Formats: sequence, C-alpha cells, structure tokens
Amino acid sequence: MYTRMTTVCNPTGLHARPATEFVNRAKQYKSRITICNPQEEPADTVNAKSVVLVLSLGLAKGSQVEITAQGEDEQQAVDELIGLLESGFGEL
Repeated sequence: MYTRMTTVCNPTGLHARPATEFVNRAKQYKSRITICNPQEEPADTVNAKSVVLVLSLGLAKGSQVEITAQGEDEQQAVDELIGLLESGFGEL
C-alpha cells in the first residue's frame, strides 16, 4: 500500500471536468485506488475510479487530499494522480 497527501490548488476545486480527468487517469491503473479528505469528520474514503464518488467529496481549493493505492502499480498510480492534482488541471 502506498499513500501520499496533497492540497487541491486549482481555483474551482475538483469540479466535474477535472474530476472526470482524474478518474479517467485512475482507471488506467490496475491497483485499487482511493481518495479522501482527511480533514473532514468523518473522513469518507471513496473509490478514485468513480466520478460520482469523487465529486461527492466536494473538494474545493485548499482541501487536503489523501490518495492511497494498493496493487502492482500502486506507487506510479499515486505519484501520477498527485502530480495531476498539483498541476491544477490547466486552471492555474
């Protein structure tokens, strides 16, 4: 299992377009991937390969995000998804 944290930096948060891009990228990996906002009580952990579940987290600019993957390509998956979040999805 491999986990990393980052902060949502794009001004509009993880709305429909970037969430779809995030999920499509997550689906390219064989590992089981989850995403959560550890600052929320309770911290809902959802399947990162479901756009509906990712949107349900309501991740706004400044939200903390924890991505965890478990499987044969776990480190590559998490590192790429963290990089995607930190890139701002072209909205910076």
